[in-house]
Amino acid sequence: MNGLLIYELKEIERNRSFIDRLIAVANSLGLTLTVIDDQNPTIPEADFIFFRARNPKLAKKLEQRGIPMFNRAEVNVIANDKLKAIQLIQLLGIDAVPTKKINSTSDIGEYPTVLKTVDGYGGTQVELVQAKEDAVVFLEKHESQTIIAQTYIETNATDVRVFMLGEEIVGAVKRIGAENSFKSNFTLGGTVEKYILNKQQIADVQKISKALKSDYIGIDFLLLPDGNWLFNEIEDPVGARSYFATTGQDIAIPIMNYIKKKLIETECAD
Repeated sequence: MNGLLIYELKEIERNRSFIDRLIAVANSLGLTLTVIDDQNPTIPEADFIFFRARNPKLAKKLEQRGIPMFNRAEVNVIANDKLKAIQLIQLLGIDAVPTKKINSTSDIGEYPTVLKTVDGYGGTQVELVQAKEDAVVFLEKHESQTIIAQTYIETNATDVRVFMLGEEIVGAVKRIGAENSFKSNFTLGGTVEKYILNKQQIADVQKISKALKSDYIGIDFLLLPDGNWLFNEIEDPVGARSYFATTGQDIAIPIMNYIKKKLIETECAD
């Protein structure tokens, strides 16, 4: 079966090693993967699509082809809108970071607060602001975008990312931010270590993936000093550098095995 692996153009070279591993594993399973950038005006036909771009509009368009797509378009929509993701988690009854949409500094109740654009990723377009003057600068800089404010919660720049394939937990990592940073992102100089989920945490992430009907996603939680956690974001596409750093294992293998299994199930259902 022939598949398309769709990335944003700027992300193809940055993720070349991962892309090459996906292609190699796919080939070993009797599948092919062709890399296409999401701005290509003529995306060819295929038997399935592994969608790795932050492009909900294109995801919806491709989903209309009626072929298996990993992840489905609505996952891309929700994961790339932090406010939609928070609202979903609140509906599921899972504790989340207190969040609200803001239009001006008058909507901010207290400082410090964390301001984010709803579609930023990788630790970009997010700032811890200490005063109204800082908030004004952030709002002016991102005046064309939707902004949310989140209650600042002291976590020592520590969070947990859980990697999911369907409702199966592939692994989890604890990320600790670089010195003097409130951001925990591994790619911004943070450190990572393997993390073991407790029963309640397992139930939380499985409830989220089940509600989303997702395939391969990451789910991020702030890790509180008392060991509890608060939902923060969903990542689609999710990077796996921290997973490899803590396990030494190639996540491309379970991903492509999962996709092959799903494709077989789809064929049998037809």
